[in-house]
Order: sequence, then C-alpha cells, then structure tokens
Amino acid sequence: MITPAQRMSVVKPYVFAKMNKRKDELKAGGMDIIALDMGSPDLPPTDFIVDTLVTSARNPNKHGYGGFTGSAAFRKSFAQYYARRFNVKLDAEKEVLPLLGSKEGIYHTAFAYLNPGDYALVPDPGYPTYTAGTEIAGGTPYFMPLLKENNWLPDLNAIPANVLAKSKLMWLNYPNNPTTGTAPLSYFEQVVTFCKQHNILLCHDNPYCENGYDGYIAPSVLQVQGSKDIAVEFFSLSKSHNMAGMRVGVILGNSEAVRLIGMLKSNVDSGPFIGIQDATITALTGDQEWLYDRQETYKERRDLVVTGLRAVGCELDVPQATIYVWARIPSQYNTSAEWAEYLLEKKGISLTPGSAFGAHGEGYVRISLGTSTKRIKEAMDRIAS
Repeated sequence: MITPAQRMSVVKPYVFAKMNKRKDELKAGGMDIIALDMGSPDLPPTDFIVDTLVTSARNPNKHGYGGFTGSAAFRKSFAQYYARRFNVKLDAEKEVLPLLGSKEGIYHTAFAYLNPGDYALVPDPGYPTYTAGTEIAGGTPYFMPLLKENNWLPDLNAIPANVLAKSKLMWLNYPNNPTTGTAPLSYFEQVVTFCKQHNILLCHDNPYCENGYDGYIAPSVLQVQGSKDIAVEFFSLSKSHNMAGMRVGVILGNSEAVRLIGMLKSNVDSGPFIGIQDATITALTGDQEWLYDRQETYKERRDLVVTGLRAVGCELDVPQATIYVWARIPSQYNTSAEWAEYLLEKKGISLTPGSAFGAHGEGYVRISLGTSTKRIKEAMDRIAS
C-alpha cells in the first residue's frame, strides 16, 4: 500500500456520498426511497436552452477544447447578466472567470490563498465545501455561528482579534444554504467595510439568487460601492437555470483574485465544453420568463413541506428563497441525525440532518424541494403517519 499524501488525512467522504450509499442499500432491499436530501433540481432547463446545447453538440467544429477561460462571448454573457440583474458593471476580460460549477472555484480559492496557520471565516451551519476546501488546502476554519436570533447572519463583532489577524478569507452565502436566511444589501455594506478594515477577501456564494418567493429579489454583494476592491462573488447556473449537470458557474469581482484563481485553474482543467458555453449564453441572455413558472412549482412544494412539518410539531420559518426548508426537529428526538435516521430506515424518506452542515446545525433538518410535487406530497403523508 503506497502511503497517501498527508493532506488526505483531513479528507472525509462527502456527506451526500455517504447518504447515497445507505439509500442504495435500502433500495436493493426493496424499500421505496423518497429523496429530499440533495439540492439537485429535478426539473430540466427550458427547451430553448436544451435546443442550443443539442445544436451545438451536433456541430463537428465544437468538440475541441473550450479554452481555459471560455470564449469572449461566454464571459460577456455573465457580465450582461450581472448588468441586467444587479445593475453591476463588470470587465468581462479581467473580472469574470467561468468555472466548472462554483464548487471547484471554492476549492481553487482556498488553494490560491491559504497557507498553514491562515484562517478562513466559515459560516456554521454552512455548505460543507467551505470547510473542506480550507482544511485540504492546509488552512484552519473559524466557524461563525448562524443563529435564528440574529436572522442567520454572522455577528462580525464576535470574531476574536487574534483570529482576524490571521484571516485571509470570509465565506458568506445568501440566500443561505442550509438555513434559507437572507441578507439585506445593508448587511453586505457592513461586511465589505469590515473585510477592507481587516484585509480579508470576501467570498460571497450566490447560487440561489434566482430562487426567491413571494416577490423576494436577492441582491449581489457586488452592488455595494467599492466591493470589487475586496470581494468576489460565485454564481452558478445549477439552481438558477436548472443546469446542475452541465457544471457551469463563474467567479466575478476583484480582478486580482480572478487572475490568481484563473492561473491556478489553467493548470487543472482545459475549460468547459463549447456546447455548454453556448447553452449558457442562451440561458443568461434569453427570455427569463420561464423562471417565474419554475418558482411557482417550487413554491407549491415549499408550502406542502411547511404545512406537513408544522403538523408534526416542527418549528420553522417560511423560506423567502432557496430550494430548501430548514426546520427544527420534533421535540421527542434528541438529535437531527436520530430523526433523519428514523425517517430513512422506517419511512423511506431521506433528508439531511442539520449537523451535517456544522455544530450549529444540530437540532435542525434540511429538506430539498428538488423532487416531484407528487413525491413530496407522499413524503409528507408518510411523516404524518
């Protein structure tokens, strides 16, 4: 057995990979599993996006390398989207870097900036990749609690001075996974000022900006004046345009961070498939009306879950955004893992225990709306029983 690299000692199985293994075992035994765990949209992109992909894939001239940073038109489409959606002006050459999904960009950022002894400020509960990327790169995560009483926003004043002195990155994510919390632009203004004071690169992960309900419209941190001096934003079409399998995202903002991460990335991959670039251009610059119908479907599912969980004693807020519901577990259960295990083993319902997202997620579960409305109804009936 060849001894693995020391860094592998901090690598853990991704939470959903472990859950999927147990689901497969139960399915093999004949159990019908309703998956409400991963945030993977079950609905496809609208037809005109798929048509562009198919047409491009049939073109024999579009199967070569897609370019380390994609085509100029590809990068420009992200800049056009941000101009239309957020009224943010971006230089498509210096402030836009396409990614193979934003997840890889999160890892690249950690490797580009963190040395052993450096801190990354990470929300808890939060997307596990912020922590994993930090640890594998050799850095140390400092966990910023997200608490209901603080509207799921980190208390910047609670971060110790000795941690701030060694911090290089701060991760934020609003609309938030898993809590579904939202952040007003005024909070982003505070964070930009804070990160400038402490010379910390602000990394805002914004994949759920098109998943708002009841008229809610999510902002971008890049709307804050002067934010590009210290901030980058990650955007992905996985949730916004139902293109999770195409693996397309982007990092935007601070030009030096974009340059540095782009240099690292050029040593790792050779850019996205040209057909996916073409589909992305169509998605970002084409008619966006279909997203409203998509959100109505998610809203129907959200309301089913909210009603169903409240009926069995779960406390929760009605989400303003994301494709999740974040709920307290019923009082008769001691831990979120205990209730999640019971539902999976006895009811055939797979959801994610809040503890999978960090210590401050304990006592909660996250339910994904990325399953058909019919199956979500059935899941709520099983829970009620």
